Amino acid sequence: MKRTLLWSLALTIAATAASAQGLTMGTMNGWTFTFSGNVNAFLTYTDAKCGGAASGSPECNFDGTAVPSGPYEKVVRIRTGLAPAFAIFEAKGKEGDVDLGVHFGFAPEIQTPYQYHDNCGGYGGCGAQLDIREVYLTAGGSWGQILAGRAVGLYQQQNLLTDMTVYGFGLSGGGGFFGNGNGTSLGHIGTGYTYPNFNAQFTYSTNASKPGVLSVGLFDPSVVYSNGESFPGTQTPRLEAEYVWTRHTGAQGSADKLMLYASGLLANVKHDSPIGVEKASITPWGLAAGVEWNGGGGWQLDGSGFYQSGVGTTLMFDDGLATDDAGNMRNSYGFLLQAQYMLKSAKWKFGASYGMNHLSETSFDTSPSSCDGPCDFVKDNSAIVASATYMWTKSLRWVFEYTYGSSAAWDDVKITSNQLAVGMMLFF
Repeated sequence: MKRTLLWSLALTIAATAASAQGLTMGTMNGWTFTFSGNVNAFLTYTDAKCGGAASGSPECNFDGTAVPSGPYEKVVRIRTGLAPAFAIFEAKGKEGDVDLGVHFGFAPEIQTPYQYHDNCGGYGGCGAQLDIREVYLTAGGSWGQILAGRAVGLYQQQNLLTDMTVYGFGLSGGGGFFGNGNGTSLGHIGTGYTYPNFNAQFTYSTNASKPGVLSVGLFDPSVVYSNGESFPGTQTPRLEAEYVWTRHTGAQGSADKLMLYASGLLANVKHDSPIGVEKASITPWGLAAGVEWNGGGGWQLDGSGFYQSGVGTTLMFDDGLATDDAGNMRNSYGFLLQAQYMLKSAKWKFGASYGMNHLSETSFDTSPSSCDGPCDFVKDNSAIVASATYMWTKSLRWVFEYTYGSSAAWDDVKITSNQLAVGMMLFF
């Protein structure tokens, strides 16, 4: 369907836009097109040390650590933060009584892997990584909304979005040459919640004008590959759900609010060689919840947590730790606590957070036929983050962070890290 843009309006908006509202263009038939996003860059210093083993030895970089160590992890780099740069294109309109929309979210990063200057002829072609995170359509009305396409998952979505390091850096996740250093930083991923991933989905949400919004989605199934066991079965979609209840407690238009949220996940995947194996299929599941309070006087308090089985601990289904060598699901849990305070001038904002993820052993892990002693995969990942943010303008901010990370394996090897980061973020 052909749409004629009002270019004179677009040029007027482009000439006067100086806020973080993005560029909006109208059309002859009532549709609007919006371009918005952010660009950020952080100068970071990381110094990780390993206890119980020589720095850089294999046992220091055990499976599941969120704090890689070794000589190449004492490094200064310039990288993208937890939120990548984003270029968001949206078109919205109404036909009959149906509200329609399409959304494209491109998430590039500024650094290349392995510290190559332009990456040409190396890994993945020239330039830094481009992550096409979001491609979806929406159709809605008074009855609610259907989202179809690729977007962030529902399970632990709010745990991620309420993390203050979304507007910062958090743990680096490894930035030295052997750690690749590509991708975003971790923030509190793996030290407060499990990353929900961006997934193909069909999701229905109730009317967003109500205080409580329920979302239920069917998701493209994920392969679970862990400890040599592969569960790639894709016969049934994964089910995820989320409920968010919000009550605004301040004057109209203020940020004061109380938000309660909960989410869940249920999946079933089958083994690639079901004959003769102990587990022909597994049923990963998880529950998460949290609360956010934006009170008067500039305070914001957040607390969230989760408990899950067969999901992993840092990257959902992707960290190789969801099951043991016999295919039994491992349990994991975690929490994130944080406090933020905005000065009355609205120029400075200070924050502090502490988060931890724990991965449990199974009875098979502790048996003589498994690890032959204490297992050398992660037991706990934790991080403390202190930040100061200066709101230079309405759209531009400076972020200063100190992060202390700690990672311990079941065989008592421990890695600690001191990290500094300073960065700029511009939203448009």
